[in-house]
Amino acid sequence: MSDIPLLAIAAHSGTGKTTLLKQIIPRLKNMGIRVGVIKHTHHDMDVDKPGKDSYELRKSGADQTLVASNTRWALMTETPDKQEPNLQFLAGRMDASALDLILVEGFKYEKIAKIVLIRQGYGPSFTEKQIDRFTLAVASDTPLQVEVPLLDINSPDEICSFIQQWLESLATR
Repeated sequence: MSDIPLLAIAAHSGTGKTTLLKQIIPRLKNMGIRVGVIKHTHHDMDVDKPGKDSYELRKSGADQTLVASNTRWALMTETPDKQEPNLQFLAGRMDASALDLILVEGFKYEKIAKIVLIRQGYGPSFTEKQIDRFTLAVASDTPLQVEVPLLDINSPDEICSFIQQWLESLATR
C-alpha cells in the first residue's frame, strides 16, 4: 500500500477529466507539489511500438519488460487473467520518495478521496448518488446544491488551491 495521498478526478466519460488534469498538473508542480498520475482505461493499450526490441522481447513471452534510458524508464507487465487492476497495488509501484500526491483518473468507484466533475450536457444529469463519503468537492460549470465545496470546473487555479489546502490538512493530522 502506498503512503502517498491518492486523489481521484472522477466523472463520466467526456466530462473533461484528462483536459483538467493537463491544466492542474503543471500548476501543482509550480506550487512545489510533486505529482504522479495513475490512469485507468477500458481500451486495450500498448505503450510500446511494434518493431522495437522491447516490444519484440515482450511479445516473445516475457511476463514483465522494463525499458530504461537516462531520461525515463517504464515497466510493462502482462495481465493475461484480464482482472481489473488493483489501485492500491499500482500506487505501491510508484516511488514514494519522489511524489507528494498521486492523481487518479478512471477509478471512480474506488474508496479514495475524490473531486467529482459535473459538466452540463455531458453524462447523465447530476444526482446526489454521484457524491459519496469520499467526495471532497464537486467541480462544475453549473450551480449545484451539494454538501461539499463547489468548485468552478473552468478554474484550474481554484481547484489547485483546494488540492493544496487538502494536502496541507493531511500533513497536520
